[in-house]
Amino acid sequence: MKSILFKFIANAVALLVAVWLVSGITLGDGETTTGGKALTLILVALIFGLVNLVVKPIVKVLAFPLLVVTLGLFTLVINALMLMLTGWIAGDSFEVNGFGSAVLGGLIISIVSWAVNLILDRD
Repeated sequence: MKSILFKFIANAVALLVAVWLVSGITLGDGETTTGGKALTLILVALIFGLVNLVVKPIVKVLAFPLLVVTLGLFTLVINALMLMLTGWIAGDSFEVNGFGSAVLGGLIISIVSWAVNLILDRD
């Protein structure tokens, strides 16, 4: 249970950093309050976690030949697609504008999530 909470917090922090650094990824509209953005971030982190839990393994299995040929670099494309799917499911509250923004956002989310998990998951 502790690990799930750590992964959820790591995803939320990573999504927040991606929203902050990538101009093509937006959280809420310009009129959303800070509390509304925080609630939206929590919901988007939950959606992102579910997408990564359910859809990502299926896509990785289907894309296994491409992962082998590209020596794993196709994972960046898969991460971008998962981020775009999250934006599509979340609707107007979380938008990913363009594939380039999704690739950069997916890369940032992967790095930040790894770092936060490393910090939080100490025994």
